[in-house]
Amino acid sequence: MNLTVNGVTHEIESWPLTTLLDVLREELEITSPKAGCEQGGCGACTVLVDGTPQRACLTAVAAIDGASITTAEGLGTPDDLSPLQQAFTHHYAAQCGFCTSGMMMAAHAYLDGGGTDDRHAIQEALAGHVCRCTGYVKIIAAVAAAARGDSFDLTTTAPSAGMVNVGGVK
Repeated sequence: MNLTVNGVTHEIESWPLTTLLDVLREELEITSPKAGCEQGGCGACTVLVDGTPQRACLTAVAAIDGASITTAEGLGTPDDLSPLQQAFTHHYAAQCGFCTSGMMMAAHAYLDGGGTDDRHAIQEALAGHVCRCTGYVKIIAAVAAAARGDSFDLTTTAPSAGMVNVGGVK
């Protein structure tokens, strides 16, 4: 079996029923997709299969032989972040980071499909992705900013509407 992952073609040595998540993490050493619930409910393992978000924990590699897979590593590099990665950084949309790659992949597909900065549409696009840290506000703000084409100074983080300084003054 062959998979093209982030533009590089790989001959897969794992058994055909091995999950895409295990192939990515164990065989190809691509670690952005996370093993969360391993039942398709949390979204932490989401990758793009031929441009469509898919749960890697539920996908047997035999079912996607020859497909093109994109993970968060395929969006940009540390020295050249994609606009969505820049937005997540600027808006501090990743706290622990466990859900981030799955969220980014769903958001990337949403934006590639013509997604706008409409909050409800973003919420719908990210439905089924669980984040236990952020409360989603900053994630939605980041996706909206990327949809608008905002540019960022990555040396600063965007203030949150509810942020209060140590002295308690807004």
